[in-house]
Amino acid sequence: MTQTADTSKDGPGDWADQAEQRVLDAALRLASRLGWNAGLVRAAAEAAGLKAGEAQLLLPQGPRDLAALLSRRHDKAALAALKALDPPPAKIRDKIRAGVVARLDAAQQDAEALRRLAAFLAFPTHLPLALTLVWESADVLWRWAGDTATDENHYSKRAILSGILVSTLAVDMASGRESALKHLDGRIDNVMAFEKWKAGIKPMNMAAEVAGALARMRYGRG
Repeated sequence: MTQTADTSKDGPGDWADQAEQRVLDAALRLASRLGWNAGLVRAAAEAAGLKAGEAQLLLPQGPRDLAALLSRRHDKAALAALKALDPPPAKIRDKIRAGVVARLDAAQQDAEALRRLAAFLAFPTHLPLALTLVWESADVLWRWAGDTATDENHYSKRAILSGILVSTLAVDMASGRESALKHLDGRIDNVMAFEKWKAGIKPMNMAAEVAGALARMRYGRG
């Protein structure tokens, strides 16, 4: 007689969270071969033991939902690493640097899948999703760093860090960590003055930077 796991004590949210993570695990194994697309979602859901209806319920937007799951997994891993720092960095510059490095570390183990995801997000119709996800990552890092701004600085700080984060990730994937850290330090030096933080960047500039970084991310080391 086939045994099944006892999920009677789990709520619907617990089942959904666990099932999403199983699908994501399977997708990361398959992405290098299948790419980041609806076919990947179907194959990953099947590998995770889900029926088609369950997969549709969990991931109604298919590869877009899968992209969000991966980005948020990396955010969570970065935040856990940052909270474990003892002692944590004291200066804001050092906090931002540590935050970006932790996010790079979280993404590094899934580099091949990220290249497939970058190709997916680089499509113009998917760029708004890419902007949303990198903004979320920047917000996680700023909140860990202790930012409590509620005025326009709240948005300008996250816009600037979004550009730093995505461009540094692209350099890390294309040229390696040493080049990425040089790029990171240069970018932070360029924006640490308060008036530059306050000035922020235009949304179109952020979109262009994210699009360019995605294009570089697709191809890895030159």
